[in-house]
Parts: sequence; C-alpha cells; structure tokens
Amino acid sequence: MLGALWRRGPMSFASLIEEVTSVQSWGGATVKTLLGRLMRKGLIASERADGRQFYRPTITRDDYVASEIQALADRLFDGDVEALARKLTARD
Repeated sequence: MLGALWRRGPMSFASLIEEVTSVQSWGGATVKTLLGRLMRKGLIASERADGRQFYRPTITRDDYVASEIQALADRLFDGDVEALARKLTARD
C-alpha cells in the first residue's frame, strides 16, 4: 500500500483500493484493514479535499527502507548495520 502511494502520490480510497488490488489478490476489506493499521502507526495520513478523503505517505521510501534495515540489524546483529552488510555480501 505504501508502494502505491510512493508511486502515485496522494490517492482517494477508491483509487487506492484499485491500485492495491491490481497487484495484490486482496479484497477491499483487507485493504481497509491495512490502511487503518498504517494510519495508526503514523505511516499514512489522510486529508480532505474537494469533498473526498485522500491518503498520503508520511514517510519517504528511503526513510522506510533505512528503518527496516536498522530493525533487522537490531534483531540479528545487536544493531550493527555493518555486520549485517558484511553478512549480506559474504559468499559462503
């Protein structure tokens, strides 16, 4: 869902459902549930314009990727991102 918003920018709920379901085999209810979760986490915000609700990401893709990399390093390498990078590039 974040990917759709990063690609296309702010979207109405109907457009967001159409975009997400075109690449995922999810129903509208699943998209709505995920949207609610991402909004509670503060990753997506909504704004009203022209009588409709539009949704937009509150985090850039680069910032999201960096946070996921750090979270993985925290879990597996006591927060050492360089150790994670060494492991990912090691040819065992």
